[in-house]
Amino acid sequence: MKGAAALCAVLLSGCALLQPEAGDALQVREIVGGTVSAVRATPEEQRRRLVHAQQMYAAVPDDANRVRLAALLATLPPPWRDDVRAAGLLEPLAARSPDGAMAQLAGLLAASVAERRRLARELRAAESRIEAAESRAGAAEQRAGGAEQRAEAALRREEAAAERAGTLQRQVDALKAIERSILEREERRRTQKR
Repeated sequence: MKGAAALCAVLLSGCALLQPEAGDALQVREIVGGTVSAVRATPEEQRRRLVHAQQMYAAVPDDANRVRLAALLATLPPPWRDDVRAAGLLEPLAARSPDGAMAQLAGLLAASVAERRRLARELRAAESRIEAAESRAGAAEQRAGGAEQRAEAALRREEAAAERAGTLQRQVDALKAIERSILEREERRRTQKR
């Protein structure tokens, strides 16, 4: 039985040597499965898997460990996500011709990270433009409020001036009436004296 198992292992490794992309495909499958599992795990388990992937990459910095670590850095939620570091790990692999499954996965992850970073930059720029527009709108609103207050003050001054003019007109009319009355009295006196 042990001999059959050893023979099977030798045959499988021989097949892997004849078809190296089959080994890549198995590693890619394991990386994708592990990453999906980590994304669904608890935050503590996610941290543990990320630390384990970092240790594996530090011990053996091969393509599989590089992609494994980059996949976790690119797909785990914050605070574990690190797009800059993931891009740095993936760029050398993604730059190669995408012949193998590992290079294809690296290219896919690199493109995903680059797109997410581009969208984040656009979002920050849009937020900045919105903030600037809100600031300009607030300043315009303050100017409009100031103009409205000045207009109200001018209207009050105009109303006060009209009231004063009305008062002065009534005083002038009263003085004219008094003058007429005086003139009429003098006229009557003159006519009586004659």
